[in-house]
This record gives sequence, C-alpha cells and structure tokens, in this order.
Amino acid sequence: MTALSSSPAAPHRSLTRDDTRTLFLASLGGALEFYDFIIYVFFAAVLGKLFFPPSMPVWLEQLQTFGIFAAGYLARPLGGIIMAHFGDRTGRKRMFTLSVFMMALPTLLIGLMPTYVTLGYAAPLLLLVMRVFQGAAIGGEAPGAWVFVAEHVPGNRVGLACGLLTGGLTGGILLGSLMATGINTAYTPIEIAAWAWRIPFLVGGGFGFIAMFLRRWLHETPVFEAIRARKATSEGPLGQVLREHRGSVVVSMLITWMLTAAIVVVILMTPTLMQRLHGIAPAKTLIGSVAATLALTASVILVGALLDRFGALPVCLIGGPALIASTYALFLGTAANPEHLVGLYALAGFCIGTTAVVPYVMVRAFPSAVRFTGVSFSYNVAYAIFGGLTPVAVPLMLEYDRLGPAHYVAFTVVVGVIAVVVNAARGVTHEPGADVVG
Repeated sequence: MTALSSSPAAPHRSLTRDDTRTLFLASLGGALEFYDFIIYVFFAAVLGKLFFPPSMPVWLEQLQTFGIFAAGYLARPLGGIIMAHFGDRTGRKRMFTLSVFMMALPTLLIGLMPTYVTLGYAAPLLLLVMRVFQGAAIGGEAPGAWVFVAEHVPGNRVGLACGLLTGGLTGGILLGSLMATGINTAYTPIEIAAWAWRIPFLVGGGFGFIAMFLRRWLHETPVFEAIRARKATSEGPLGQVLREHRGSVVVSMLITWMLTAAIVVVILMTPTLMQRLHGIAPAKTLIGSVAATLALTASVILVGALLDRFGALPVCLIGGPALIASTYALFLGTAANPEHLVGLYALAGFCIGTTAVVPYVMVRAFPSAVRFTGVSFSYNVAYAIFGGLTPVAVPLMLEYDRLGPAHYVAFTVVVGVIAVVVNAARGVTHEPGADVVG
C-alpha cells in the first residue's frame, strides 16, 4: 500500500504528493459529475419542447420540465443514504466510484434518447427516470467526496481538502454555464432544437466515464482501512446516527440551509431575478453568473485554508456578515445602477466562499464509523427540504419586498452562524481518523 494509506492519524504534516494527487483527482471527478447534473437546467426550455406534446400549454410544459429537474433533487436523499450506508460498511472508494457511473450513464443516455415525436409519452417518462438516477448519484457524490478527502489528508489540512473539493463541485457548475453559452453562441435556435442540444449531454457522459476511470487510481481512505482492520464497521449506521448524534444532525442541517440559500438564491436564481426586477439583458446576467461562480470557486479554496489556520467559528463570524453585506450590496447596488451588476455579483460570489465551513464542520461532527452516513443524511435531507422550498419562497417574498431574496439569505446566514456557535459550545469534534487509532 502507498503512503496514501500509511496512517489514519498523522494529525500535523504537510501534504504529500499522493495527498495532492488524491485531491486533484477527487476534485476533477466532482467537477465533471456536477457538470452532468447541472447541464439539464441550461437546456430545460429546449427539452420541454422536444419531450412533451406540442399541443401542451406553455405553462404546463415548463412546469413538467422543471418538475423533472426537481425530481433529481428529491431523489438525492434516498440515493445518498443508501450509498452512505454501504460507504460506512464496505468502503468509501467503492461508493465514490459508483456515484460517477450512476451519473455518467443516464447523462449519456439523455443525449442519445429519442424525443416525443418518436417515443410519444414514453419520452418524458424515460427523461424522468434518467433524472432520478442522476439525483441519486449526486446525493452520494458531495458527501462521499468530502468524507473521502477529509480522511486522506492530515488533520491540519481538512479545511483545505474540503475547500478544494467544493471548488471542484462549483467548477462543474461553471463548466455547465460555459458549455451552454458556447452552444447558444455557435448554433442557431433551430440547430439547437434539431440536434445541437445533444452535444452537452454526450460530452457530459464522456466526462463522467473519464472521471470514473480516474477514480480507479484512488486508494481507499486510511481511516476506513483502520476501521475494517479492527472490524469496527457499523451494522446500522443510520440508526446509530439518529440515536447517538442528533445534535450533530441538527447543526449540519442548519448550516446546510445557509449553503442552499446562498447557492440557490445568489448563484442560480439571481440572473432571472435581475431580469425581472431591473430588465437587465439575459446575456449580461449570464456574464455576472459566470463571474460569481468563478469567484466562488476560488474563494472556497481560500476559505478552506483559513479554516485550517483559524477554525470554523472565527471564519464564520467574519465571513457570515460579509456574505450578508455583499448580498444586500448586489441587490441595492444593481437597483441603483445596473452597470454595477457584474462586479457586485462577483463580490457576492466570493463571499459565498464562507460556506466552505459547511463540509469542514460536518466531517468533524460524526465519528469515523458513521461519518459518511451522518454527513450524507444531514446534507441531502436539508438540501431536499430547503433547496425545494427556496425557489417557491423567494418569488413570494418578492411580492412584498424587492429585497426579499437578500432578506432570506441574511436570515439563513444568521441561522448558520448561530449553529456554528452552538456547535463550538458543544465541543463535539471527531477529527478524521483520531477515533480509530490504537
């Protein structure tokens, strides 16, 4: 066995070449998998016209198209919990690789799938099945990836590892945005509807299989190897999490709420909100979204390094108010002068990097034997609940206050910061690997 699995403890040391390779391959795989999941939303309007009856009213077509997109989110908890169960019992790497395969195959099949003209009502049903498989896969990807990298690196590099991995995930969103921009620039709407819409899905399927191949070079985490050597794997990890670690579950779900609000409202919804509120051209809002996502990808890595140096509480106490202030600046500043959109959007994206505290806290909130399950259950259930409610709540808030989206983000950040403060006061910390040494 290589140095990757030499010691589950090694609390303070520099990253080795094997550590760096692991982080690079895990982050790259996460980026490619998140690209596969997110590319659907960029072509949802085209898919709605191709996979549903032409006579269907536009509003119903859009509702069903985005309902299929939402099905991917609803499938996340089930897929995540099942993969986490076996990840805690049979190994992190196996489930980590399975999630890529479960994402790559349906993405490729969507790109090859006949439309309504050929298959009739079977076409939207098959599209729904593909999205459910994608949702199940993504439910295991982020939690599994955070646990995987955290258990590979020394304790003084867990923040950086989680930051790099999160940067890979947000980088996947950026790849999807750039692909959508490229397709819409290179081809006419007629060409896109005829055949070019398939390109991003076929490319994404290829990306996924490349990622699966790359993950063959990864080793099982030294922490799980130590657990397996001691025959200390949990027979019922979810039951143990719910019985013995309810406080950690609550904290993890509340900080995940902060993350979902920042990502869904600021990164995903703001382009549409700015078009609606201020009449800004879609092309400019897309440029702003790309700038924000790029800034976020860089900032989560920086914040991860700061977490290793200062810990979760100081970073959250500074980063939380900065995130609130930048979100208000985005909405107020753009209202005052739409020309400021791109710069303010990039600033807000950079401040969202504070959410790198979420995986850092979660991987330390649960002991090694049930870590995958604890992180996956908390993260996916919270994301399904809050990620599903946010797109409904924000438009309703806009009916009463044009700053409703900023108020919502600010509220969730306050909740998240309080959760981190409470978690620090609880003093419950499970350093990856420390509880399997000896």
